[in-house]
Amino acid sequence: MVLDLDACYRAFASRDRRFDGKFVSAVVTTGIYCRPSCPARTPARRNVRFYPHPAAAETEGFRPCLRCRPDSAPGSGAWAGTSATVGRALRLIDAGALDGSHVESIAERLGVTSRWLRRLFADQVGASPHAVARTRRVHFARRLLDETGLPLVDVAAASGFGSARRLHDAIRASFHRAPGALRRARPHGPRVGETVRVQATPGAIELRLPARAPFDAAPLLRFLADRAIPGVECADPRRYARSIRVDGATGVLEARALPGEAALLLTVRPAAPRGLMPVVTRVRRLFDLDADPAAIASHLRRDPELRRAVPRAGVRVPGAWDAFELCVRALLGQQVSVAAARTLAARLVQLCGEPLAAAGHVAITHLFPTPAAIAAAEVARIGLPRARAEALRAFAAAVAERRLDLAAAADLDSVVSRLTALPGFGPWTAHYVAMRAFGEPDAFPAGDLGLRKALARDGRIPTEREIVDRAERWRPWRAYAVVALWTAAARDPNRKDPS
Repeated sequence: MVLDLDACYRAFASRDRRFDGKFVSAVVTTGIYCRPSCPARTPARRNVRFYPHPAAAETEGFRPCLRCRPDSAPGSGAWAGTSATVGRALRLIDAGALDGSHVESIAERLGVTSRWLRRLFADQVGASPHAVARTRRVHFARRLLDETGLPLVDVAAASGFGSARRLHDAIRASFHRAPGALRRARPHGPRVGETVRVQATPGAIELRLPARAPFDAAPLLRFLADRAIPGVECADPRRYARSIRVDGATGVLEARALPGEAALLLTVRPAAPRGLMPVVTRVRRLFDLDADPAAIASHLRRDPELRRAVPRAGVRVPGAWDAFELCVRALLGQQVSVAAARTLAARLVQLCGEPLAAAGHVAITHLFPTPAAIAAAEVARIGLPRARAEALRAFAAAVAERRLDLAAAADLDSVVSRLTALPGFGPWTAHYVAMRAFGEPDAFPAGDLGLRKALARDGRIPTEREIVDRAERWRPWRAYAVVALWTAAARDPNRKDPS
């Protein structure tokens, strides 16, 4: 990734928080790297280096600033200036693909050699894939030390280290301090970009998840509330909650909007540390916290057709907790209204979902059914047409028997081709799943009737071909344009799912 060094220095000197997470600034004379918004005195230009990713700075021997805490900034924007291959690799690493695995496993999923992937990382990120993964784990551990009272052994388990000793060595290598010293020095007042301190909840783990500003959680929460599966999830204007199963452990999470902050407060019950890092990663994707809404809005608003739909503050694509769950939800929602799809999903949960013991949340009673449970159930009993019921069971069986790996797709075309090869999945459904479950920013369900209606002029609804041609100028953010148009359209209770 090639950074405009003069532009980076101007952003650094201005202490503009909008650049947090897009790059880090390393000071040669102190050996420390910072956020662009660090309040410390601005060093001379000759003493500053800029890196697209914290791992690149740490590879060069710099350690994170203890004042501005670059390790707690929004997710790195390094993927935005890299090739599609490196961008997808970074997202896989963020999802934990290198935790206990090798670079070859990611390279195979991306359809390249491991040697080529390492070379791409060296050229575009400035650090190896394993260095990026290590920085991710160390920074997550640092946040747990700062924001929770978990014992060191639990912090090690939650952040993917095999033991407290390995965590101790990694923390000392990155921060030049022992974990205990970092915990004793944790701030008691607001950090850079933080305006609210939140009290801990007994019996739960709480973490603040920063988003790239500007951040408006309301549209995301409305979208999720409209589609929440009764018994499994619920949402209101301030929060979203759902049941979860991670690494064999079950529980409930709640993500709450923090007034006045570009952040969410994540609460996970029970307070089991193992599996916490993948939970955080999934929630960040569910709320698209690492998107750059201002940059995306600036691009999309160049089109007069979108200027009225895309707010200057930007738009985010609502993600999904689990790819299998969203695929099932998309199959249930074909040719029916949003309300009807929720009813079918609730019946499916009651038919073959697992009751959740001691959930601690009155509205969360079940886990979403597993692929094996759906494959073995008489799903036609919930009110599905025979053909759709057979398609649903066939899809669930393919996942349960590992004939279909939903995580193996390398790019948008691969996701769409894998899904459309299955009974019941057309291009519209495949692009909808790619957009929400796989975070593909250019996914585009062109045949969506709600999308076509949103672009109608003088009573004429454009054809699908006309929609595709018009959307060429929206690339590579067509998924964001779709969400903006859906959001701007009149809320019709009889609209077809998912738009």
